[in-house]
Amino acid sequence: MLEIKDLYVNAGEKEILKGINLKINKGEIHVIMGPNGSGKTTTANAILNNPEYQKKQGSIIFEGKDITELKTDEIARKGVFMSFQLPEEIPGVTVANFLKYAKNKITGKPVKVFQFKDELKKYANELKIKEETLERSLNVGFSGGEKKKNEILQMLVLNPKLAILDETDSGLDVDAIKTVSKGIEMFKNDENGVLIITHNTKILHSLKVDYVHILVDGKIVKTGTQELASEIEENGYEKYRKG
Repeated sequence: MLEIKDLYVNAGEKEILKGINLKINKGEIHVIMGPNGSGKTTTANAILNNPEYQKKQGSIIFEGKDITELKTDEIARKGVFMSFQLPEEIPGVTVANFLKYAKNKITGKPVKVFQFKDELKKYANELKIKEETLERSLNVGFSGGEKKKNEILQMLVLNPKLAILDETDSGLDVDAIKTVSKGIEMFKNDENGVLIITHNTKILHSLKVDYVHILVDGKIVKTGTQELASEIEENGYEKYRKG
């Protein structure tokens, strides 16, 4: 589904990614872990071609097509979704209207209103999001947990081929993390993929993942199974920092 080949990325004059290679197949959940400043969020932004980051070398292939230089909205329409560490607030645009507009843009087809409302309510209930929240301005006055659950709601409604979740678990309590994990399980199937980016293992306690990649100083220094995350939880990143 996704293949990153020998990717080097700068932010301004600073080199952040230093030769990333990663392959995600359909039906897989991958995790990128690493200490703060290692390049995790840069990896996510590079996939979506955020213009704040400059690709210096390498390529990104999605479903057999080179998307390295495509615009962010074009990549999104191909089926790549990203949840943000710090979701934007949009006064005057309700959660429901935002999602209806986004679904229309992603699919290129008019949204069937009643079907959409039923689907939205079903997912909101599963994520323990109050129905009145759907009529509030997007993320305005939301708690951190509400914002993160709203990102998972967007993922479920938009139903992308690849979901990239950037620090979705940061700042959440145990119950909220379980709800977010439940949303990921609801989304996951044999035809899509998930890339979770995190610096700790809390969200992995309620999820079964296929591969864990350790990213340190812009390079993937170790790839393993879920047991690798348990090792990090116990011992931290120090031995990988030393190489």
